[in-house]
Parts: sequence; structure tokens; C-alpha cells
Amino acid sequence: MDILLLGFFDIVERIQDFLEAGGPVLLAIAGVIFMMWAMSVERFVYFKWVLPRQEQAVIALWNQRPERASWQAHQIRRALIAGIALNARLYLPTIKTLVTVCPLFGLMGTVTGMIAVFDVMAFAGMGNPRLMASGVSQATIPTLAGMVGALSGIFVVVWLESTVKRRVELLGDHLTIDTAGGTGR
Repeated sequence: MDILLLGFFDIVERIQDFLEAGGPVLLAIAGVIFMMWAMSVERFVYFKWVLPRQEQAVIALWNQRPERASWQAHQIRRALIAGIALNARLYLPTIKTLVTVCPLFGLMGTVTGMIAVFDVMAFAGMGNPRLMASGVSQATIPTLAGMVGALSGIFVVVWLESTVKRRVELLGDHLTIDTAGGTGR
């Protein structure tokens, strides 16, 4: 138990050192990445447990219709599919925006870190590289964190978009349209 506790405190100390080396912008990047992943996990849970029940309810509602060939039936079918598509795309624009913001915050960290380097150079000159090292790490760590956050988010966005497209197409395939005997308009 004591070894686990010491290991935990060592991890916390390393994370704290990393955050201090990256500067204040790194906290903002961590917040953006946390929000992006929280919304992504919510979407994973939605696709796994909620969406299948919603699809089954829509299919059951459609199959209860006595006629499925009229213009009104086509519009109802379109509305049912659109409602599922709207629910499935929830948070997708926000996740895309957060993916886009990650490298921008990284760039902001680069600029603030370089300003710190220039301040040290103006104060102490170029003769002491140790003084400049903290500014250089403050410039590079947020850039790295922003890029890693954006890259991980890109994979999530691509998966979410393809899953939404596939599920909406499958739902459309399940909502069959009667072609004979309809009263079309």
C-alpha cells in the first residue's frame, strides 16, 4: 500500500513539474483536451447504448404505420431519419472546434515562451543558457501538447462522422417504403 501511495505521489509530482515547465497556457490546453474527450466519451456511450434504442423505437413507429407509400409517409420517414441524425451529430461541431483550438493554444504557448526567452536575454544577455532553458521549454511543451490533443481529436472526429453517416444510412434502409398500393400525391 505504501509503495502504491509513493508511486501515486511521484506521478502527481511529475505532472506538476510538466505543467510548471509548460507555463500557464498548458493548463488551458489541458482544459480544452479534457472537454474534447469528455464530449467524445459521451458520444461513444451514446452510440453504444442510447442510439440503438432510439433506432429501434423509430423502426417500430414506422412499422406501425398502415401505409408507407404516400407523400406524407415519405415526409414522416424523412423527419424520423433527420431526428436520429440530429441526435447522433450532437456535440460534433463543438468537438471539431476544440480540435481546431488545441494547436492555436499551443501556438500561444510558443509565443509566450519565446517572450520569456527574450526577456531573459534582455536582462542577463545570451551568456547564460540555463536561464533561457525555462523559456524554451515553456515555448515547446505547449506546442507539443496542442498538437497531440489535436491529433487525437482528429481520429475521434473522423470516427464519429463515419459512424453517424453509417448509422443514418442503415436506419434509412430499415425504414422500408411500400411501392405498391400507395396513394401518392
